[in-house]
Parts: sequence; structure tokens; C-alpha cells
Amino acid sequence: MEAGLIIGNQIIIMFIILIIGAFCYLKGIITKDGTKQLSSFALNIINPVLIFMSYQSKYDKTLVHGLLWSFLLSAISYAVTILLTYVLIRKKTPDLAVERVSSIYSNCAFMCIPLINGIYGSEGVLYLTAYLTFFNVLIWTHGLMTMKGERDFSSLVKALISPSVIAVVVGLICYLTNIRLPKVPATALQYIADMNTPIAMVIAGATAAQTNVLKALQNRRIYYVSLCKLIILPVAGFFAAWILDPPPIVLMTVTIAAACPAATMCTMFAVNLDKDPKTASEIFTVTTILSAVTLPLITIFADRITYHI
Repeated sequence: MEAGLIIGNQIIIMFIILIIGAFCYLKGIITKDGTKQLSSFALNIINPVLIFMSYQSKYDKTLVHGLLWSFLLSAISYAVTILLTYVLIRKKTPDLAVERVSSIYSNCAFMCIPLINGIYGSEGVLYLTAYLTFFNVLIWTHGLMTMKGERDFSSLVKALISPSVIAVVVGLICYLTNIRLPKVPATALQYIADMNTPIAMVIAGATAAQTNVLKALQNRRIYYVSLCKLIILPVAGFFAAWILDPPPIVLMTVTIAAACPAATMCTMFAVNLDKDPKTASEIFTVTTILSAVTLPLITIFADRITYHI
């Protein structure tokens, strides 16, 4: 219950910032191009710095053990999610690829990092890096190929050299070899890492403001996709991992990451690949709004089973 209350409070805080972001876009303080630039700054600078700084702690065998568990559970979560998505979302429509990719890939960088950091601190963010690594590799391979409707394994190279994956590799090397940054540069990077929550939520708000929210909320199909994304798929992934009896904090971290709303990358792909960006944006907006209720519920549900059964 405590984790659910913490995540509920954290979501309220984040939604206040999200509303401010939406207000800034509607008033022209942030433009559409400005939103893209902020998004690029967050993805390429802030997120990698936050990931790297999560490894700037004293070497602990227990944490390494937990990180290995996190890689395993992340693999299981994505495997279950991808397989179930192809079963649950199969209606032949022009938006099929958009619906599937939006259901599989969550806003785990923008939304989950501040949530996990708020609940479990740097240890939770450390475990989350495993999920983020799978996200970066899979969305640039499986996700991109699904949206294109063709196979393009050249995207794998781009995924493996993405800033977030590089941050994981460099951060892990520093962690295992006990390399610590001097106080001054470490403090500077920590300041950048601390920007993640406000910048991410401002971007989410500005993106949501570009969508006709009332029209999106009237789309019945989006509610079905949201049900799959926010409840069915993360719960299925949770039970698939739970039977292995993993460390509770790792299981909770991966579950919360999977239960986050649809990724903004889905909208970016739709724009770049001549798919319908309106559908992707509507799914992002509706799942983001509904997650204010579903994320605390999923967290409380998973917390009760993890710690009390």
C-alpha cells in the first residue's frame, strides 16, 4: 500500500508539471519545434546522465545480483508483452502497427525514471537501466520494423550506440571498477540528472496539448488499447516474473516500468514513417491520463502480492 501511495503522490506532482507544460504550449511559450528540441535534449543528454549517475555508487555484490535479475525480468516482461500483444491486438486496420507498438513500449524513460527514483532512489534507477537497455534495443529494431512493415536490422546498430545504452555500458564499467567522478563534475552532472522529471513532464504536457483530448477520450478503440497497455500486459508480465521468486524491488521496478503509458517514441515513428501520428498521439495522451489511476492500482496490486504472499 505504501508504494501505491508514494507513486500516487509522485504522479500528482508529475501531472501538475505536465499541466504547466500543456499551458506553456497553448500559450505559445513552447512551440512544436521547441517540444522536439526539448525531447532531443532529454533523450540524448538528461536521461543518459541520470542513468550514468545511478551507477556512481559504492560497489555492492547485492546490487550486481539485483541488476542481473533485472535483465532477466526485463527480457521476460518484453517477451510476454510482445507475444500477448499479437494475440490481443489483431484487428486489421490502418492503425494496427501503431496500436501494437504503443501497447508494447512504455514511456519508461520520461515517466518511469522519476517515479522509480522517487520510490526506490538510485538503487531502483540502477535496476531500471536493464529495462531501458531492452527498450532502446527493441524499439529501434522490433518497434521500427513493425511500424515500417518490413525487416531492417541495420537499426540494431543505431540502438546499440544510442546515448542511453552507452550510458549503461560506461556506467556499469565505472561501477564494477569502482571509478568515481571527482566532487565538482559529479555535482554538475547530478544537477543535469535532476532536471529529468520537470523537463520530461513539460514535454509530455506540451505533446498532449497538441492532441484533441476530448475527441481522443470519445474513441472506444483507444480504451481497449489502453486496457491492454496499462493493465492486462503488465499484470501478465508480473506473474510470469513473479513465479521465479526474484528480489522484490527488482520485480516492482520492472512491473512499474511495464505499466507506464505509451512511449512518445511511437508518435515520433508515426510522424517519420508516414503513419497516422494522430492515433499515436491520442493513445499517448489517453494512456497518460488513465495512468494517473492505473499506475497506483497496479503498484498496490503488485506490492501486496510481492511482499505479502
